[in-house]
Order: sequence, then structure tokens, then C-alpha cells
Amino acid sequence: MRILPAVIVAAGCALPACTRATPAPVTDWTLTLQSVTTPAADASAQPQLTASKDGVILSWLESAGSQTALKYSERTDAGWSEPRLVAAGSDFFANYADVPSVVRLADRTLIAHWMREHGNAAGYDLRLSRSADDGKTWSAPFSPHHDGTNTQHGFASLFDTGAGLGVVWLDGREMKPGAGPDDDGTGDMGLREAHFDRDLKQLSEAAIALRVCECCPTAVAVGTDGPIVAYRNRSVEEVRDIYVSRFTGDGWTVPARVHEDGWKIDGCPINGPAISAAGRNVAVAWFTAPKDDGHAFVSFSQDGGRTFGAPVQVDDSASLGRVDVEQLVDGSAVVGWIELANKSASFKVRRIDRSGQRSTAITVTDLGETRNSSYPRLARRGQELIFAWAGNGEHLRVETAVAKLP
Repeated sequence: MRILPAVIVAAGCALPACTRATPAPVTDWTLTLQSVTTPAADASAQPQLTASKDGVILSWLESAGSQTALKYSERTDAGWSEPRLVAAGSDFFANYADVPSVVRLADRTLIAHWMREHGNAAGYDLRLSRSADDGKTWSAPFSPHHDGTNTQHGFASLFDTGAGLGVVWLDGREMKPGAGPDDDGTGDMGLREAHFDRDLKQLSEAAIALRVCECCPTAVAVGTDGPIVAYRNRSVEEVRDIYVSRFTGDGWTVPARVHEDGWKIDGCPINGPAISAAGRNVAVAWFTAPKDDGHAFVSFSQDGGRTFGAPVQVDDSASLGRVDVEQLVDGSAVVGWIELANKSASFKVRRIDRSGQRSTAITVTDLGETRNSSYPRLARRGQELIFAWAGNGEHLRVETAVAKLP
């Protein structure tokens, strides 16, 4: 597959069907950011935040020599809990976009996922493990896919089905490697899903979409109408817009486009969407760059993701994307992205309501001229917003900050 570097972007409305001008910022929403001591050690990266009714979990990878360890910590009123180890080994597959996670289901079971390299090729497998004793012990790892091909299985998103675990992932079983470094090979990357009961007995495995972008992260949220997955599609003309599919109980709906961006690009931009759901309100954030004019956008749905309103530009001047989004109780959303200005990158957030009004942008952290390759994260725990990113410096390390909602 061909993977493209970050797209350098310029100001202006990038969408051919953009019907909303960039709203003037409003100044009635501010955050006071507080840096908190990270539970991660030096040589840590690949942060992920997951939220449930019981709180927020931060997970990350730590490297020590040839060994890589997946660890996690839970946010409490007293701060981050002591980190716990999920798994470690020399065969972990790790990169800045395809990151592991730890999620807590409604019955308080913990589920972790990571990727295991095959060792002799570019393929890797998705691995899952369960803890029923609050992380003290973990089950033997297993995979939701059973095709046995030496291809990519990753970019997974885990979610609570209400009766067990759901998993979606990018699946390369239909892809055939090329004959050399300049040969992208043949076949299509697919988007697949699996359902498990509370005892992690697998109930199903099926395809959601047969041709998707090869290495853009997926995202899943669960609202009143059930799970909804967001991903970057790939048409036969190489148009790579954001699509969603909803799980109805009888299966996944025919995928539908969130907005017609018309981004035609011969390669994967490694820039996936983010999604948040509360009741029947859904917010999807994404990056797009038609004509190399890239920006981050957010769009709202009030009917469970069946239809979406006009996109609202998130960034101020230029963006590297890598978005995240969290809905608030009033139906607005906090969106995070990497802004690019004066050759320097920064992790920023702002509140956007369903009418399109935007607050002033708030800088969580400056990333410098390195344009930090990681995906910054945000999550909500009650009235607290939590932020995580891989910091720069002599020693790469996961950093965190918090802010009370106004």
C-alpha cells in the first residue's frame, strides 16, 4: 500500500459542497488547563483514552530494549491510578496511528487489544485479552479474525454491545503483496466486525465494507440507536471521504457518506475520523484535503447518524488533522486537532455547537516544528476533560492534562 506524508495545508473552505462559511469565534467558553503527573514512564507513546460510565482509562505502550509493554491507568478523583501491565513481548506491532486500547464494559470487565507482528512480513494480527479481576490477571490472547492470512489486521475500535463486546477492524485478507518496493500489490482492504458475548464467546464475524482506506484509524460510538462506526472509504476512483455504518441488531446498514468532500488521493493519508454519540445526537470529526487544501471539520446528526448537517471548519488557518471529538450535555462538541501555523504545530481544542458557532481555540500544548507524529486524545469524565499526547523532547513520553468544563 502507498502511505502518504502529512499534507501541508492552507486556509479557506476546502470542500466543494461547503455550504457554511467559517463562523466568527465566540468568546463565551474557556478552559483552564492543568498539567497532571503522567502515569507513563519515559520511552512511552501511542496514548489512547477510552470512556465508560465508570470513568476514563488511559493506555499506552512503553519500550525497554527489545520489549514493548501495554500498560494502562484509570482517572480517579485523586489523579491517575498506579499503572498496570496488560501484556509485554518482543513481537508487538507499534506505530503512531494504529494504537492499542483498554476499555471497560458495563459489567466492569476490562478488554484490551494490541497488534502482534508475524515477524517475517508486513502482516500482523489483532489480539484481544480479558480481565475479570480489575486488571490483576489477563486471559490468554486471541484474535477475532480467523482467515489465517499473512496480512494486516488492525486499526481496531472496541465497544460495549450491551450484551458483550463488539470489535471493528481493518482487514487485509483480500490484499496480495506486490513483487517489489514500488509495487503496491492488488486487492482491497476491508472493514470487518465481530460480536462476543459476556464470556467472550464469539457470536459473529462479518464484513461492513469491502473497500476502505488502507491505514486510516476507525472510530465507534454507541448511542440510543446502537453502535455506529466511522471510517475513511476508498472508491474505485480513489476518492477517500468519511462514511458511517450503523448496527441495527440485524446487521450493519449500507455505509453512507457523512459529506461529499471529493478528496481524491492515490495513497493513504493516515488520518482517520473521530465520533461521539449521546442519545440520538452524533458528532463526527475528520480531516480532508481536496486540492491539497486540508482542514479539520465536524458535522452533527440528530437522528442517530442517519443524516448529517453541513460541516463546520474546526481549525483556524491550517491543520494536520488527527482529530478527536467529545459531545457535551448541551449537544455541542469539543473537537481536538493539530493546528499548523508558522511552520509549528500545536494540539488545540474548541467548542462547537450544532448551529455552527465556535469558541476561541484553546492550545493544549505546543508540539513544535517536529509536528509530532502521534494522535493527541481527549475524553470526558463528568465535568472534567482529559487530554493525552506523546510529548517531544529528549525522551518521548505520554503526557496528560485536565480541565474543568465551564
